[in-house]
Amino acid sequence: MKVVLQRVKSAEVQVDDVSVGQIAQGYLLLVGIQDADTVAEIDYLVRKIVNLRVFEDSSRKMNLNIKDVSGAILSVSQFTLYAQTKKGNRPNFMHAGKPEYAKEMYNLFNDKLREAGLLVECGIFGADMQVNLINDGPVTIIFDTDSNY
Repeated sequence: MKVVLQRVKSAEVQVDDVSVGQIAQGYLLLVGIQDADTVAEIDYLVRKIVNLRVFEDSSRKMNLNIKDVSGAILSVSQFTLYAQTKKGNRPNFMHAGKPEYAKEMYNLFNDKLREAGLLVECGIFGADMQVNLINDGPVTIIFDTDSNY
């Protein structure tokens, strides 16, 4: 799985000019899933995201997690995180998960974030979405369960 996390002051996702999800302070998560991804990877990412300390404390140090600041999550599915661009100019998405499996895992990921006590708003899986955000920092963290960093 790949998740691009952006700390935001606010974020909103629209489909056909209609808001389908919006948050104030928190995280915008762009979520990519492969067919080989497992529930164990979801559990790992949920634990990392819930406990990630990237919000500033009173000393202006990144020392607080999303729960400490009563933040929320806007989760947006994004198969393009698995674009292969080495050859040619047109991205290849063959490493992205098949839609049925990816949707199931995406929904499970969001459910587990909710079970961890977070407010989670979502885009619509597979829809053409427009995402608006006010990036805070900017702070952007990339999680890749296939990576060693």
